[in-house]
Amino acid sequence: MIPFSVLDLSPILQGSTAAQSFRDSLDLAQHAERWGFNRYWLAEHHGMPGIASAATSVLIGHVAGGTSTIRVGAGGIMLPNHSPLVIAEQFGTLESLYPGRIDLGLGRAPGSDQVTARAMRRNLSTDPDEFPRDVVELMSYFSSATAGSEVGTHDKRVMAVPGNGLNIPFWILGSSLFGAQLAAALGLPYAFASHFAPGYMMQAIEIYRANFRPSRQLDKPYVMLGFNVFAADTDEEAAFRATSMQQAFVNLRSGRPAQLPPPLEDYPNRVGPQERALLNSVLSCSAIGAPDTVRASLKAFIERTGTNELMITSQIFDHAARLRSYDITADLRTRLY
Repeated sequence: MIPFSVLDLSPILQGSTAAQSFRDSLDLAQHAERWGFNRYWLAEHHGMPGIASAATSVLIGHVAGGTSTIRVGAGGIMLPNHSPLVIAEQFGTLESLYPGRIDLGLGRAPGSDQVTARAMRRNLSTDPDEFPRDVVELMSYFSSATAGSEVGTHDKRVMAVPGNGLNIPFWILGSSLFGAQLAAALGLPYAFASHFAPGYMMQAIEIYRANFRPSRQLDKPYVMLGFNVFAADTDEEAAFRATSMQQAFVNLRSGRPAQLPPPLEDYPNRVGPQERALLNSVLSCSAIGAPDTVRASLKAFIERTGTNELMITSQIFDHAARLRSYDITADLRTRLY
């Protein structure tokens, strides 16, 4: 029985506010903790009308402060947007406040469009070595207590306080082969964004496992895969609930990002063949249905990939229905086999 975890984008519902999203995120985290989920991750996005988790470190503190045992972390911090030192200080603070419960997942995507990235003073260079250097620098601020200190150092006159000497698990996130190679080289766990970019999933897993080099943090490969679950009491209700995410994805890919819309009856058959093909492709790592339907999908996905952990995301408009989906998923985990 592998661990299940939660990925929350803290969605802003159509007609609602970020403040309500934060209340819903904390409520979901508290339920997830009771239901036995392993970790609760929040993702950095900027300039997105439907995503409230831009200040990811702040929101992690909010969720960690309202829970007591579940691991809480970033899935992830888009490191090119930040100084490694500042992230070390932020997560050193979080680890000091909530010891033994903080994860730090790192990605290299902007988490925004290019105009927003420039407004954040981001350097839009395409140097492929910049992200690995920043990861190594960030890890070195935690000194010998953290895996990876052996692979690089920073100017020792610079110290992350809090941060220095703390042990925070690092993860590399990715949706291509680059992250798989980096995670393997650094001996870090690898989280793949198969919940929205599944194209390279199997190849990335293979490359990561074949090239993994043990580190102080990890002695063997560890893969976590993103997976969409829209679970309800009937197949029909689940299909209806899933249409909010489907609409949001089509809107985003069409250059029209918006707040998470309410579900729309028979939405996949209302869009054109191009949009339908897009949904079938990018959302192929999904389970939509009643408990037995979702159980079969989960079981098949785990057996096909050999993943060590699943990161479940459920972008559902109605908060109560979202809770129900995670409740069903938690129950299914205990009886997959």
